Amino acid sequence: MKIIDGGVTAAKGFLAAGLAAGIKKGNKKDMAMIYSSTPCMAAGTFTTNLVKAAPVKWDQEIVYHQPSAQAVVINSGVANACTGSEGMECCQMTAQEAAKVLNIAPTQVLVASTGVIGQQLPMDQIREGVRNLAPLLSGAREASALAAQAIMTTDTVPKEVAVTVELGGQTVTIGGMCKGSGMIHPNMCTMLSFVTTDAAISREMLQKALSDVVKDTYNMVSVDGDTSTNDTVLLLANGMAENPEITEDCEDYETFKEALLYVNTCLAKKIAGDGEGATALFEVKVVGAENKEQAVTLAKSVITSNLTKAAIFGHDANWGRILCAMGYSGAQFDPDRVDLYFESAAGKLQIIENGVAVDYSEEEATRILSEKEVTAVADLKAGDAKATAWGCDLTYDYVKINADYRS
Repeated sequence: MKIIDGGVTAAKGFLAAGLAAGIKKGNKKDMAMIYSSTPCMAAGTFTTNLVKAAPVKWDQEIVYHQPSAQAVVINSGVANACTGSEGMECCQMTAQEAAKVLNIAPTQVLVASTGVIGQQLPMDQIREGVRNLAPLLSGAREASALAAQAIMTTDTVPKEVAVTVELGGQTVTIGGMCKGSGMIHPNMCTMLSFVTTDAAISREMLQKALSDVVKDTYNMVSVDGDTSTNDTVLLLANGMAENPEITEDCEDYETFKEALLYVNTCLAKKIAGDGEGATALFEVKVVGAENKEQAVTLAKSVITSNLTKAAIFGHDANWGRILCAMGYSGAQFDPDRVDLYFESAAGKLQIIENGVAVDYSEEEATRILSEKEVTAVADLKAGDAKATAWGCDLTYDYVKINADYRS
């Protein structure tokens, strides 16, 4: 696998565009489009929230019941959630407008929205935005960057990644972009993620690969404990790399899935590190677990602990909060066997051994916890299973951002 500079336009045949359509105040970019020159196999995973935004319902119908997809239209600023039948009509009108300018079927157009819940989409701006995006579509690197900027809400930076791998003697590219900063919690988040690939792969294997990697990537992220109405991950494969089509579990499938895992892990970590008001990416690794389920439960419990997140913000090695969060997780383990370490670019330091504090330097711990990326490693010493979760520190600015979000 080779990491390259790119995003959703890195793979063959994919074009993108982003612009300001007037949905947000201040002439900010707020609409993006992704288009493939040929129809794609489509896979997707979506929010587990019972309250699902209209675009989620629209995309589920296409991903699960239509033979192909060829375009995605995304807007930021308005979520089109809790909007009733009018919200679904807005999805249909958006798809119809895109179908008209791209000369494809409306059922080949996926839509996604992010922003304020409860507001209806301004369809005059949406339709005009679609018409203006189409002639701007490009496979250039800058086009991908503009699209990534246009889907941001409270994000402070655009989030992109791309890689290449060899499948059946052909170079296959996977590229992606995402947005997410707040209302982020395991079982996905207020996050939209769009991944494109020129791999030739069946719809069934594409969905299988995506569903598998989502468990260890987006479902292991938490910023604030809120699971959104709009969470969507879409994966489009147009087959233009002309590798032998992947139709079953084989070596090429495992190589493809490994690359897909890398892409989505990178995007998930970018979301966690850009959490609203965050000053640090906080990573929790649980190792030496009896099984994967135990490790996942414990890692998620620590990453969602507000007290732990506040301690990370204060660069305070308050390890009792971590052990406490593990204890109320519901997973069974022996607290008297747990070893705990903090590590970062500044070094690694053991904090507890067999559930009891060791004689460590508070000054060194503070230095390690003052880095932009901080990891806590909990070793249960009970088996070989492991899991990693990602989050961020909890800061004063998180409250400021969300107290003022709608204005």
